[in-house]
Amino acid sequence: MDSDSTSDQSRALDQLDRQIVRATQGGLPLVERPYAEVARRLGVSADDVIRRMQRMLDSGIIRRIGAVPNHYTLGFRGNGMSVWDVDDAKADELGRKIGAFDFVSHAYRRPRYLPEWRYNLFAMVHGKDRDEVMEKVALIAAMLGDQDRGHEVLFSTRILKKTGLRIA
Repeated sequence: MDSDSTSDQSRALDQLDRQIVRATQGGLPLVERPYAEVARRLGVSADDVIRRMQRMLDSGIIRRIGAVPNHYTLGFRGNGMSVWDVDDAKADELGRKIGAFDFVSHAYRRPRYLPEWRYNLFAMVHGKDRDEVMEKVALIAAMLGDQDRGHEVLFSTRILKKTGLRIA
């Protein structure tokens, strides 16, 4: 994003928008009605919080609202990024098929960097251990058949904290 559009988006945030972002950037409250709890803390209505968050989503100020599970806490310790060499013209279609597996949290395209890096499709595979991940990768490979022109699995060696932009 260029600096002009960044400053346009910054100007689009009023004081209440900034308070909402600050109140939710570390995650929504883990209660039955999280938007109502944010609203209570800020002294506004839940409808106002929801309406403003939707506006920020629609305008691109907020890119998404989603759950970020800690796979290690859930017992999935064999997490591996599978990388695939597939036909560029079929990568989107194949990525959707791979992403539909319940053991894949996300699948996406990346550019190749030939000759060092031939892989253009990435999919995060979760399992209880590395053997289970490899079994699941074999299922993906079987589904792809001849469309799999090669793949590898890059296993996680440490947990990185996933956070987005923070407003102070």
